[in-house]
Amino acid sequence: MELTPLTDLRESLDGMATGFFKSLPNLVLAIVVLVAIMLVAHIIRAIVSAAMKKANVRDALRTLAQNLIGIAAWIVGVAIALTVLLPSISPADIIAGLGLTSVAIGFAFKDVFENFLAGVIILSREKMRIGDMIECEDVYGRVENILIRETHVRETDGELVIVPNSFLFKNPVTIETDHALKRQELVVGVDYDTNMPEARDALKGALEACESVSSERDAEVQCVSFGGSSIDFRLLWWTKSQPADQRGSYDEVAFAVKQALDDAGITIPFPQSTLSFRPEAMPLRLQDSGMSDTDSPESGDTKGG
Repeated sequence: MELTPLTDLRESLDGMATGFFKSLPNLVLAIVVLVAIMLVAHIIRAIVSAAMKKANVRDALRTLAQNLIGIAAWIVGVAIALTVLLPSISPADIIAGLGLTSVAIGFAFKDVFENFLAGVIILSREKMRIGDMIECEDVYGRVENILIRETHVRETDGELVIVPNSFLFKNPVTIETDHALKRQELVVGVDYDTNMPEARDALKGALEACESVSSERDAEVQCVSFGGSSIDFRLLWWTKSQPADQRGSYDEVAFAVKQALDDAGITIPFPQSTLSFRPEAMPLRLQDSGMSDTDSPESGDTKGG
């Protein structure tokens, strides 16, 4: 019997239809299993999110947990649905396929996963909150947002820097606003004729009169060096750690110190130079060893016509 292309196509369609209707119960069961797993995952996500919110966990970390639960649910649901739909595929085959796929994806997206894992670790820390002022290598500014793969830092000039989380994880990060207070210092020089106890009392009084100086921590005034033209005192005090508060406190203390020293009649000296006319301080005239004083050009004696 001669077979035509139309006959071949009809037989193929009949075979596909027969196979579809034969596997239809398995398909329905696989869909039911997948939907059930998704519902269970949704309940788990709601419970985990509520617990993390009650524990005051960051929003970004709660979102990460919800996404991970959703991804895990899809992987498990699809794997079980495949074993139901295609009985010839065993769970061992699915696990082996996932292992090879994970290795390939890991090599292809190494940097992405590196930033992802660094973001998970950073989000799980208690330090470096949104609003903190940080410094890391050449990056200095306020943290505006912490995402899974990157952190947004607004620099002091208004520019936004998007920093990969792996950069913040690998390099030392200075968090200036980790504590509510931060220490400031100012070095002031006074004249050598000044009575040192009077100068120290005047400087202490200036610090105590400033509103920006915190009373929670003791302020200090210490003599630190005898400079070239002054006796130097270092003022140490604590104020709010925000950069604007730091600048404002420094300005207030500087004005108060100058006023206090003026009121006490204490001079803040400036660098001075001393001119000496002693004989040993006069410069020596260089002469050629082969010339006498009369032969030197300075003697005014000339040879020749």
